[in-house]
Amino acid sequence: MVSRIVGWVVLVPLCLGLIVFALANRHFVVVNFNPFAQVETSVAPGYGVPLFVVLYVVLLMGVLLGGTATWFAQARHRRREKHWRREAHMLNGELEKLRRNTGQAASGPMAEVDDLLELR
Repeated sequence: MVSRIVGWVVLVPLCLGLIVFALANRHFVVVNFNPFAQVETSVAPGYGVPLFVVLYVVLLMGVLLGGTATWFAQARHRRREKHWRREAHMLNGELEKLRRNTGQAASGPMAEVDDLLELR
């Protein structure tokens, strides 16, 4: 609940600030994709777009690239988690098979531990 409130306290002012920024910067700027163009000639060619569009696109690209980089960086952890989940599932199956073979009921002092560990 606290994280939700903090999220709103941070996100609402940030969104309002971005809206105010967009309204204040509606003038057109020239976007040129040639980094080697001379300054005098770079005024004529290019595309005119509002400044806030340029900044929002750059912000969106940063978020997407950061998310992609994080996803690739965490691949090792996801792989390890998948391995341990598979092993826990396999061991749970072996435990149930042993219980069926020995005729042991799912009660006793270890049943509570099994419930806490979600083995059943």
